[in-house]
Amino acid sequence: MSTPADRTPLLPLSRATLASDPRLLAAVREIGVRRGFDYTDDAATAALLEERRKAVHRAGAGAPGWIGALLIVAGILWPLFSPMVPAMSGKPPALLFGPAAPLLALGAWLWVLVRRRWKRQLLHPLLEGYREVIGCARAHGVPVTHIPDWLVGRTQSGSGKGAAPIPSYPEAEAAPRSASSGVAGPGGAAGPAVVAVPAKPPAVSLYEASADEGGWHDEAGCLLLVAGAIGVAYGVTQDVPAGYLAGALVPLAIVTWLAGARRGRERHRLREQAVAYVRAVAAAQAAGARVPELSPVLRKLLAEETERATE
Repeated sequence: MSTPADRTPLLPLSRATLASDPRLLAAVREIGVRRGFDYTDDAATAALLEERRKAVHRAGAGAPGWIGALLIVAGILWPLFSPMVPAMSGKPPALLFGPAAPLLALGAWLWVLVRRRWKRQLLHPLLEGYREVIGCARAHGVPVTHIPDWLVGRTQSGSGKGAAPIPSYPEAEAAPRSASSGVAGPGGAAGPAVVAVPAKPPAVSLYEASADEGGWHDEAGCLLLVAGAIGVAYGVTQDVPAGYLAGALVPLAIVTWLAGARRGRERHRLREQAVAYVRAVAAAQAAGARVPELSPVLRKLLAEETERATE
C-alpha cells in the first residue's frame, strides 16, 4: 500500500451500508447529534478512526511501559542473582532482597499508568459513539465489514470482547422493503447508481482456506540434512557401510526445501491477490457500495496491511 489510492480505508460501516435501513440511518444520526460528530460522513469517519488509532497506539507503546517492564524484570531477578555477586556475600537479607520490592512497585505503577492512558484514549467519546453505531448496525441485521482489534481494545487476532466491547442492543424488527434506488423517480429522474461489489476470485478463497496452514518444509529439511550427516559420519568413524545409506537423506532434504520454496511462492501469489481483493472492496465501499463482512482471514490480512502502510 504505497500510494494514496492503495490506502483507501475500509470502514466497518459506510454511509451506503447505513442508508440501507432508514431506521438504522435515523439511529446513527441521533448518535451523531448526541456525540457531536457525523458518522455518516465516510471521509470524516475514516480520518477519525486513523487519528484515534494512532493515539491509542501511542498511549500503549510509550517509554513508561518499557521502563516499567524492565523494572519488573529487575525486581524479579534481583533476589535470584544478588547472592551470587561476591560484593554482596555476607550482607544482611534486607540488603539482598530489599531493593526488589521498590523495583516491582515502581514497575507496576508505571504499567498501571500506561494502561490508564491507553484506556482513556480507547474510551474517547467519539470512539464510544462509533461503537454504538456498530452495535446498532448489528441489531438491525446490517453486515459489519470488519471490526479492528484496536477499536475494541483487543490484541491483534486476540480472543474475547476486548477492553471496550461493542455494545449489544435488542434485535430490531425486519425493515419493510423499499423500491430499488436505481428505479427512476418522479419526473423520470433516475436514483443513484448501484455500485457493484467485486466478486471474490477463486484465488482469494484458496488463500482463505490455506492461510492458517503452517509451513513445515524448512524444519523437515533441516532434520533430514542433520540425520543424513550424522548417519554418514557414523559410517565413516565406525566403519559401518550401512551408515552411508543415510546420505540419501541429503538430496531428500534438498527436494523438501525446494517444495517449501515453491509453496512459499504460491502462498505469496495468493496473498497478493487477496490484498488486491481487499483494496478493490475498499474502493467499492468508497464509491458507495454496500460491502459484505470480511472473513477472519481477510480481516487479519487487512490489519497487517494497515499496520504496514502506516509504519
